[in-house]
Amino acid sequence: MTIGRLGLVLLPVIAASAGGAAPQSPGFSGHTVSVTITDLRNSDGVVRACMTSREDKFPKCRGVATAYSAVIRPRTNQVVVTFDDVAPGRYAIALLHDENGNGKADRALGMMPKEGFGFSRDAPVRMGPPKFGDAAFDLDRTDKAMQIRMRYMM
Repeated sequence: MTIGRLGLVLLPVIAASAGGAAPQSPGFSGHTVSVTITDLRNSDGVVRACMTSREDKFPKCRGVATAYSAVIRPRTNQVVVTFDDVAPGRYAIALLHDENGNGKADRALGMMPKEGFGFSRDAPVRMGPPKFGDAAFDLDRTDKAMQIRMRYMM
C-alpha cells in the first residue's frame, strides 16, 4: 500500500503529522519510507500507522492537519506500508493493530494495551510508550526501509 502526503487518512486515534516538514513545491519528488510490519498475531481489523516529525505529537499523532498516515487491512502476519513524497527530516513511527476496528487503542484495567503496537527502531516500552528520541530516525537524501515488530502484552 502506498501513502502520499497531506490529508490522506485521518485516524480517530492516530492522526499522523508531518509537522516539521516544509511544504513542498509542485515539482517536489520526496523520499520513500517503506515499513515492513511483522509478527501480527492475526489478520483481524486494521493496522494504523502514523509517522511524525513532531516530538510533542508522538506517539498519538493527533491534532495536526498534515499527515503521513495509513490504515491497512492485514491479510497475513506481515504487511508493508510505504510513505511517499517524504521530506528530509527526523521522524518517528507509531503502529496500532486495531483488531476490532473501533478506531482506538483498547486497554485492560485502563492501562495495559489489549491490542498490538509497535514503534520505529523497535523503541523499548517500559511504563508507557517510548519517547520520540527513542523511536526517531533520520531521513536524509535517500529512501529508507525498515522493519517494525508488532508487540502484544495480552
